[in-house]
Formats: sequence, structure tokens, C-alpha cells
Amino acid sequence: QVQLVESGGGLVQPGGSLRLSCAASGGFFTINTMGWYRQAPGKERELVAGIRSGGRTNYADSVKGRFTISRDNAKNTVYLQMNNLKPEDAAVYYCYADVFLRFSDSLLYPYWGQGTQVTVSS
Repeated sequence: QVQLVESGGGLVQPGGSLRLSCAASGGFFTINTMGWYRQAPGKERELVAGIRSGGRTNYADSVKGRFTISRDNAKNTVYLQMNNLKPEDAAVYYCYADVFLRFSDSLLYPYWGQGTQVTVSS
């Protein structure tokens, strides 16, 4: 069983920055991809950024050049540095981790954090 705990959300003015963190814990496990989704009121949940264990990343077009995802595999922690925040970035951000199932080197189970609120307002 894996638990994901997010931190770093809060209120920031447009153009400001926040750094989100998500730490996975709960025993011995192997994580393939970690990353972040977000969901704003009235909108569908969308993938913001993901990072594989080997370092390959992908970003939503709306955040490219402003957000940077990184990962510390030794700490089982993923980060999201968010710069030049815009009002449209306001959402609940959910950390996720795709964890390999026991006895499998290919099958994955998704775990989710509880979410952290990011508010962008002047």
C-alpha cells in the first residue's frame, strides 16, 4: 500500500511561483511514473506533467515553459515548480504515482494523493 502526501499549495498572485511536493511512502515498492493532474471547478481533470523513473518528462501545452517537474527517486518524491502562474492555473492539484504490482514488471496500479489547492488571485 502506498500513500502520497502533497504539500506546497496555497494562494499566490498572478506571475508568482509555487513549488509543489509529493512524497510516496508505505513500504517497499517500485514506481514507474509520477506526476500531477489538476482539476478546476467546472472543468475536466487534466494531466499537468509526468516524469518517468528514468527522467523522461511530458507537460501539458498550457504549462510548457512555465512549469518544471522533477523527481528524487531516492526519496520517492516528485516536485512541480510552477512559475509565472496565471489565473487559469488555479485548481486542485493531485499527485499520482503508477506503482508496479507485486510479481510484475509491467502491470501498474495508480495511487493518488488527496490534492492540494492552488489559488491564483490578485
